[in-house]
Amino acid sequence: MIRTLWRGLLAGAVGTVAINMATYVDMALRGRPSSNAPAQMASKLASMAHLPLSQHDSGAEDETAQHRASGLGALLGYVNGLGMGVIYGVLRSQSDEICLPLAGTLVGLAAMAASDVPLALLKVSNPKTWKAADWLADLIPHLIYGCVTVVLYEDLIEQ
Repeated sequence: MIRTLWRGLLAGAVGTVAINMATYVDMALRGRPSSNAPAQMASKLASMAHLPLSQHDSGAEDETAQHRASGLGALLGYVNGLGMGVIYGVLRSQSDEICLPLAGTLVGLAAMAASDVPLALLKVSNPKTWKAADWLADLIPHLIYGCVTVVLYEDLIEQ
C-alpha cells in the first residue's frame, strides 16, 4: 500500500508540473495575467479559520498578508495535484483494467472540480459568468494534468 501511495504522489507531482507549465504557456501565448483566485481563496479560508495572515491589523491591503495569501494559494494547488495523484493511485490499485484516456479525463475533471467548487462556494469566482475561453483556459490544463498523472502512474506500476 505504501508503494501505491508513493506512486500516486509522484504521478500527482509530475502532473502538477504539467498543469503549471500548461498554464504558463497559456499566459505567455495570450499575454494574460496570473489568476489571483487561489490567493483570494487562501485569504478567505484563513479568515474563516481566524488565522491572521499578517501581524498587523491593517486588513487585506497589508502587503505581508497579500504575499502569504499568494503563497498559500499556490500551496493549495500543490495539495490538490498531489492529493488527486494519491487518490488515483488508491482507486487504481482496486482495478485490473482501465481505459487510459477515460481515466486521464476523469482525473483531470476531478482536479478541476476540486479547485473550482471551493472557489464558487467561497464566492471567490462565479463559474456561471465564465465565457467559453475561460472554461477552456481552465479545462485544458486540467486535462493535461489528468493525462500526465495517469500515464505516469501506469508506467510506474509496470516497473
